[in-house]
Amino acid sequence: MSNKVNKSEVKVPSNRPPKSNWVIQAPGEIERIEAFFSGVGFVPHRHDTYAIGWTVSGVQSFDYRGVARYSLPGRTVVLHPDEKHDGRAGTDVGFQYRVIYIEPATIQSILGGKPLPFIEGGISLDPQLYQVTSRLLGDLDNALDPLEYQDTIYDLANALDVASGSGCEGRKNFDYQAASLAQQFLADNLHQNITLDDLERITGRDRWKLSRDFSALYGTSPYRYLVMRRLEQACAMMVRDHPLSQVAMACNFADQSHMNRHFKKTYGMTPKQWLKTLGDA
Repeated sequence: MSNKVNKSEVKVPSNRPPKSNWVIQAPGEIERIEAFFSGVGFVPHRHDTYAIGWTVSGVQSFDYRGVARYSLPGRTVVLHPDEKHDGRAGTDVGFQYRVIYIEPATIQSILGGKPLPFIEGGISLDPQLYQVTSRLLGDLDNALDPLEYQDTIYDLANALDVASGSGCEGRKNFDYQAASLAQQFLADNLHQNITLDDLERITGRDRWKLSRDFSALYGTSPYRYLVMRRLEQACAMMVRDHPLSQVAMACNFADQSHMNRHFKKTYGMTPKQWLKTLGDA
């Protein structure tokens, strides 16, 4: 199978904005976006989800693990959770791309205890992986049907596993049950001050082994996972026009500047800049 873009898989409506920087959120609860940037799109940042995308046009350039990477149409970009990266146009004509953000816990629920798949270099030419992502990114004007999404995520998890080369490896000695208990506890207790002592008590797993297992199975540390869930809650409040100081307090950050620092590290821009991109779209 060719890795060139199948034009029937990429529907680009004529009502897209002119070629100035823009970001459009796809309808539905699944976070999928399409964007165009000329020059620098976003500064170095990281998030605790997979970012799986397509370059629709132009050259998409980003620094990843200390090396400049270049993606062209027909390739699948797979940025691993918690890996720092940026984004910019590789030529003066800018680049257009699509991306879906998927929580490692979703992939892990399918792989059931294997280390999360890692795509070397952040770009894959694997035809099966490209074909699976076409079901998620081929049409961003309509919301994904829930069953369609669930079926596709199952295929995606396995395609990632094979494309990363880990599908041939044996399962390592990670305590998936303990890590899963910790993940659920963190998700259910966003407004508490949680320590590794708490997680050790709840899971019965040594705190340092648990921390290692959690990072391997969910792609980030327990603390980063907790911060990210709080930031997601903050984003939901911000789009409903809550004052930033109120958002910071409600989401258990020490103050607004504390939230702003974490926000910029995660999304590559301040909360105000992030809100402006939504307004511009």
